[in-house]
Amino acid sequence: MYEKLDTKELNLPDTVFIRDIESRVFQAIVLQCLSKIEGIGLLEGNLFDSLLGREVERVKGIHVEQDQKQHSVLVKVEINIAYGFSIPEKAEEIQTKIVEEVIRWSGLHVSSVHVIFKDLVLAPREEEAPQTEESYEESF
Repeated sequence: MYEKLDTKELNLPDTVFIRDIESRVFQAIVLQCLSKIEGIGLLEGNLFDSLLGREVERVKGIHVEQDQKQHSVLVKVEINIAYGFSIPEKAEEIQTKIVEEVIRWSGLHVSSVHVIFKDLVLAPREEEAPQTEESYEESF
């Protein structure tokens, strides 16, 4: 019975490999990138968010959207920048590092990295206390 059957007529379904990556994974990758960049900081959550445990579900200021059909990721980052750093240079540094790390760890294309500078952080002034002769000698 099967002897006359042409093997070309047997169409076995192709195996489908599915890989899902949760947004929290991308947030962690981005968080690691940002922690290595000097002169920037993440937005801070408020007390209400921490009481409700919301920071566990998502990192404030890091938003990720995935396009399953295009196998790509869109990243939006809201950060603060310290006074004295060039905004265009920091934006380029952030965008480059995020793209490199997301591609490296997920294998997905990064379609967009949108950096939003929310606040300018001024360095706290160091109050110069007058040095006495004793404290001046102790400093050497």
